[in-house]
Amino acid sequence: MIYKITKYKAFKKFLRLLAVSPIIFGPLYPSIPNSTKASIEFQWDRNSNFKSLRWFQKEDRKSAKNTIYLFLRSSERKTGLLKVNLKVPKNYISKIKEKRVSLCKVQVGGFTARTKCIKSIPADIEINKKNRSINIFPESPIPTGKDAYAIVLKLTNPNRGGLYQFHSFGQSSGNVPVSYYLGSWTLKMQSL
Repeated sequence: MIYKITKYKAFKKFLRLLAVSPIIFGPLYPSIPNSTKASIEFQWDRNSNFKSLRWFQKEDRKSAKNTIYLFLRSSERKTGLLKVNLKVPKNYISKIKEKRVSLCKVQVGGFTARTKCIKSIPADIEINKKNRSINIFPESPIPTGKDAYAIVLKLTNPNRGGLYQFHSFGQSSGNVPVSYYLGSWTLKMQSL
């Protein structure tokens, strides 16, 4: 009989410890809100002049080292591209160096595969700090086809979180090279 009573008291103490443990250990493992890395956009006034382009970034925390892939898929390229111009937003304060910007043929990742560069495309890169733009001149024009290409930026994220919109323009290959709007990437940096 005494054995049953002590067993019952031990079980009761165990249940009490189990009930109190989330209160004790909970603050040690804080949850991070909005930790998803999906690129979902909401716009109030969606007009036909704005074209949203896909992108991927490895790190979205402020002041973190980051690799950003700005995709140029086949559906977004009307003709071959001789030149790609990337407009950097004024409030995106980060050092962008020519050696940390590249162009490559890319495998766009998903649930089963990671995003990675398949083949590096040799290109001349010019950074205009006054106009806050990056000009990319591939050695041979980026062809139209089913392959996806990406502008890869390896940099440190800005100190301020928020939304940053990069605009891109392309110069078509052909008899008369014409510049046209390719689209925009809206990057999100967490403000935690």
